[in-house]
Amino acid sequence: MDYIDSQNGTHYPSKAARWCGDQGAYLNLAPGPGMTRDAIQADDRSVWRYARAIDVDRQSAVSLGEGGTPLLSRTWHGVAVRFKLEFMMPTGSFKDRGMTVMVSYLKSRGIDHVLEDSSGNAGASLSAYAAAAGMRCCILVPETASYPKIAQIAACGADVVTVPGTRQNVADAALCMSSEIFYASHNWQPFFIEGTKTLAYELWESLGFRAPDNVVTPLGYGSNVLGLDRGFDELLRNGEIKKRPRIFGVQAANCAPCHAAWRAGSESPVPVTVTPTVAEGIASSQPTRLREVLRAVRSSDGAIAAVSETEIVDALCGLAGMGFYVEPTCAAAAAGLTQLLDSGAIRRDEETIVVLTGSGLKSSERIGQLLNLRPRTL
Repeated sequence: MDYIDSQNGTHYPSKAARWCGDQGAYLNLAPGPGMTRDAIQADDRSVWRYARAIDVDRQSAVSLGEGGTPLLSRTWHGVAVRFKLEFMMPTGSFKDRGMTVMVSYLKSRGIDHVLEDSSGNAGASLSAYAAAAGMRCCILVPETASYPKIAQIAACGADVVTVPGTRQNVADAALCMSSEIFYASHNWQPFFIEGTKTLAYELWESLGFRAPDNVVTPLGYGSNVLGLDRGFDELLRNGEIKKRPRIFGVQAANCAPCHAAWRAGSESPVPVTVTPTVAEGIASSQPTRLREVLRAVRSSDGAIAAVSETEIVDALCGLAGMGFYVEPTCAAAAAGLTQLLDSGAIRRDEETIVVLTGSGLKSSERIGQLLNLRPRTL
């Protein structure tokens, strides 16, 4: 597959690794051929089970056994729902699904030193996969990032640099450093989405080779939304499903640029007020692929929801009460489901998947504060 410049449509061969076009625009990948069920590699339990649909040589794969996460049926506010436990990945978040493919591709192209900006999970994932691939790695994080995430990144040998200010300030600092180190940003390098699309394949196989009615996922930069869109599009074109599911992205109301543009009916950013949110993993004020995210949601007949801090904390508590110990960012998806059910956007009799993206183990101190958790004294 070629890279396609999002600004002018120029094609670049993917034989050479790049993260942006010649004029600085982000890149997309040309549509992939996908695969049919007979091409599943049944003896592989990782995302490389779907290697025939991934445009990276399987022999170059850098894998930590990612994928194959549980899909559990539970009741949420009286409605039957399936929860996809993406937080049960090797590094504790869904990012591993995209990182195995992106790092495998970069390694196959001779890249040996990578740079990333992250609020925590992507940095933790890249540091682990870079270590497995024998690459050097530099991760820029907000100075407010949770210490467990910073420790996880550093433990894998990455050079961790904290940046003052907002999540966007971190991204801007990484762009300034990209002339020195290959910028392996999961938000810019489209082979990351080539990996997250395997979520669609996994859901399809787990459901008996069919698509659900709805998929609800947290939404920051949009790699899960775009991966679901790409994966289900391939399955539809190959005749493996009759229709695509509706895709619902959920943002924190305190930082919701995609929701604002969706409500305005715009394909471009609209002015938004950004304030701090407990959902730090989706606090992205200037998402790189806003246009593609909006197109994916609209073409699926889905929607974008925005949930308050109180709704996020309530959902966090509700999920923990079911045994799902997730980070606040992840709980935003369940909060969004509540809102979508109450509004009638999702019907109670439909088959709905909620994607739980990140482990609560990375945010335990903050979760304890939010839920006012204290042990009893004997």
